[in-house]
Amino acid sequence: MARVDILPGWQMDNGHRMAAIRIRLADGWHTYWRSPGESGIPPTFDLSASKNLSHIELHWPVPELFTDNGMWYLGYEDELILPVELIPDAQGEIRLEGTMDLGVCNDICVPIQAQLNAALSSDGTGAFSDQIKISLADRPTEITHAICDATPISDGMRLTATLKIPKMSGEVVAIIEHPDHSIWISESQMTRNGDTVEVQSDLVPANAQPFFIDRSALTISVIGGGQAYEARGCTGS
Repeated sequence: MARVDILPGWQMDNGHRMAAIRIRLADGWHTYWRSPGESGIPPTFDLSASKNLSHIELHWPVPELFTDNGMWYLGYEDELILPVELIPDAQGEIRLEGTMDLGVCNDICVPIQAQLNAALSSDGTGAFSDQIKISLADRPTEITHAICDATPISDGMRLTATLKIPKMSGEVVAIIEHPDHSIWISESQMTRNGDTVEVQSDLVPANAQPFFIDRSALTISVIGGGQAYEARGCTGS
């Protein structure tokens, strides 16, 4: 169903390492973006066994928008090259070791776990750099100056984000993400007036009470027609 391997990439000028996880899928199978939508299994990582690795930053390429049986999801068919920026604790070799859990689907969905294991030296050869650079160039267009308004509701907060986004072709969806994945977020409602897009979702924490939202930690994405726009953080109105 899926073959997962690591592309070693290259050493960056800032001391980080740019590598990638490549997922090659069997015909007819797909996997999911980091926030899949109405259905799907988001990928998760456990790299706690790695050596000389402080943390990672994932650079997701634009996903495709699919519909199936009246539901929509965001994901990838055929192949996904997911650039991974590795931030070391110190100079020298990074030993990447751990697991990636992901879902792959055709007529049925199957959770799989891939073992990740690679030694990446600081004098790497830049292997597969062209493929990784193509994925890096396919990231969403960054949107700045997004405005968010947060209003208390009985069991959480209602967030309304306003962004300036050019007209997009085909079906379009919007997603609001919070770094705390224990917070339930409703499907976003989106309206457009010219280049102004308004996205609204309810955010409900485990205790079902209004709570403080750090607007700078939110991510608001608008995706469709092979395009994506993304605001990382927003300000109050």
